[in-house]
Amino acid sequence: MKIATIVGARPQFIKAASLSRTLRQKHDEILVHTGQHYDDNMSDVFFAELDIPKPEYNLNIGSKSHARQTAAMMIGIEDILLTENPDAVILYGDTNSTLAGAVVAGKLIIPIAHIEAGVRCFVRDMPEEQNRILTDHLAKWNFVPSDSAVENLRTEGITENVYNVGDIMYDGLLYYSKKTEECSSEYFYSRLNYLIRSTTITSEKYYLATIHRPENTDNIGTLTSIIKGLNNLEYPVLFPVHPRIKKAIKEITTDGLFDNIHFVDPLGYMDMIFFSKNAVKIITDSGGLHKEAFWLKVPSVVILRNTAWEETLKGNCNVLASPDEKDIVNKVNNTIIDYSFYDNKYYGDGNTGRKIVELLV
Repeated sequence: MKIATIVGARPQFIKAASLSRTLRQKHDEILVHTGQHYDDNMSDVFFAELDIPKPEYNLNIGSKSHARQTAAMMIGIEDILLTENPDAVILYGDTNSTLAGAVVAGKLIIPIAHIEAGVRCFVRDMPEEQNRILTDHLAKWNFVPSDSAVENLRTEGITENVYNVGDIMYDGLLYYSKKTEECSSEYFYSRLNYLIRSTTITSEKYYLATIHRPENTDNIGTLTSIIKGLNNLEYPVLFPVHPRIKKAIKEITTDGLFDNIHFVDPLGYMDMIFFSKNAVKIITDSGGLHKEAFWLKVPSVVILRNTAWEETLKGNCNVLASPDEKDIVNKVNNTIIDYSFYDNKYYGDGNTGRKIVELLV
């Protein structure tokens, strides 16, 4: 087979790495990077660290409004697909890169394989939810990560070529988590690159936080409330800063009142695995990170209205919080967790990549 894989954002690089290891053993893969994540710490370093083959195409789209970004991607993707004429297009998740690839491949009558299909948070005004729904309905094959995703597609009338193969992210976490064990803790701590101040985390206990979604960051008042909540937690907070909020974080922290938070540049994937699995708790609005926290058996407080990964909420392994400082502190400090739910395998057995390739063949 000749497959065109379209990626553009950090989580998609991780998913593609897991599938490409199996796919490229017997098949040709053309990797297209839209450039949706263009910062080196969010893009190039991932390809190097995860041993992902260099993309055959990089559109270098960068940051734009949703409409302009998606339109620019569609123009570039169309040229590539017309040139390469692949047997199928592989798309991951719910980004603008996913939607752009789906619309173009659909118009060109190229079969689409959507990985991580059927995921729903039931919040229609979220761009990610819109992208998921549209891509699922254009795809020929929907590879879903869980039983609930199968049911979500069934209620929307999609029942053919729906395959519950587990979560491709779980493949990657298992693979790269083993690699982190080959390095000492001193190695990972030495790699921290401090953005705001040069102090180091000396406590053995710390929280890990990531916040990047527009609903939590575009309003300076909302972002400040989140930062205040993090600063009032019992242990130090390690906070890798997404490039899109770097300026806002600097404005908020100019008065030096947030000494409990250690702002750092974005971390590589193996760094994130290390600091995630050694954290007391994780506070995040990332769908991928709070799912990985569940697999690593680290409790997570999720600052979202709802989550597409509803299974992780069972037993309060993950708990939803509002972007309010008091609610964040309350959920971090007072949530009672039933650790028995961590033993439930909701997202497959770590062999998702192999299953997808076999089904495509």
